[in-house]
Amino acid sequence: MMKLIALYKTPDDKASFDRHYDEVHTPLVKKMPGLRKLEVARITGAPLGEPKHYLMAEMYFDSQDAMNASLASPEGKATARDLMSFAASLVTMFHAEVVQS
Repeated sequence: MMKLIALYKTPDDKASFDRHYDEVHTPLVKKMPGLRKLEVARITGAPLGEPKHYLMAEMYFDSQDAMNASLASPEGKATARDLMSFAASLVTMFHAEVVQS
């Protein structure tokens, strides 16, 4: 299993970010083919000091190939365009292989 992870820095306008994320971006993500599970977590603290991130999204796929196909699909491209339109300066993306759950 693979997961695509998006970490978001704290936006200047949290209410506007949350509204767009919840009402526009999340519905786009949920349309991506091959998506098995979406988990979104609001970051509330850190062991030392203030957290550097505001939100984390984890999108699960059966395999690297399934994830790549999803990202290359029209739905994946629409999701990426939307992400760049509202959070390009806030987001860091990476993927990881799930080795234990």
